[in-house]
Amino acid sequence: MKSKQFLNLAKDLASALKVIPDTWDGKEAIEEMKKNESPHWKQMEWLGFYFQFLCERLLSEKMTMPGPKYGRVCFDGFHSIPWDFKAHALNTSSHQIIVNDSKAISDAIKEYESVGVILACAEVLYNDEKRTFQRWHDTLKGKRSRYVIDRIKRGAWSRLRKVSCRLKQISFIKITDTTLIKSGSFQTDFRNSNGVPRKPKVLIDLEKINEEMIYFVEF
Repeated sequence: MKSKQFLNLAKDLASALKVIPDTWDGKEAIEEMKKNESPHWKQMEWLGFYFQFLCERLLSEKMTMPGPKYGRVCFDGFHSIPWDFKAHALNTSSHQIIVNDSKAISDAIKEYESVGVILACAEVLYNDEKRTFQRWHDTLKGKRSRYVIDRIKRGAWSRLRKVSCRLKQISFIKITDTTLIKSGSFQTDFRNSNGVPRKPKVLIDLEKINEEMIYFVEF
């Protein structure tokens, strides 16, 4: 897909997302996902899953969802090319985002020449030291997840949860083979709890993709 075609497509998709509120409360977002039977309302990183939830609702008439599947990896949506929906906290030390399975993205580019990422960028507020938000979420879930149980067994530190955010920008990123060449990989040495190696994922540095950032909408 040529950049001009991608730009026109991005503008069309952006028109449906402009109604997204600029302030998201974590409790309200989780309760909304739970009420609408989203399978991800129990997830700790609610920010990305809530944006995915919003995209699935607002872009349902413009995209086929879910998108194409490569192996066990499925893209979030499809409109001319495969798309993924991601969210990123701006007030962090790192501006790298984990996109998707490296092989799946490579295979999708071979078939469609490019894939797209719709990225919500927001300034986030984190949980207080008493972890009030985390305790609320754990109570709502009713029991500890397998992930939490395994973390406690390992003695790993529990990260502070995102409590709310202020949406600043939604960007439309075009990923091609050229992008992959200058991108890194994530979890290349990671293993699942059963010892099976995790598949590497594409890691994109937002500060190095000026050419790929085709369009954005500010809030």
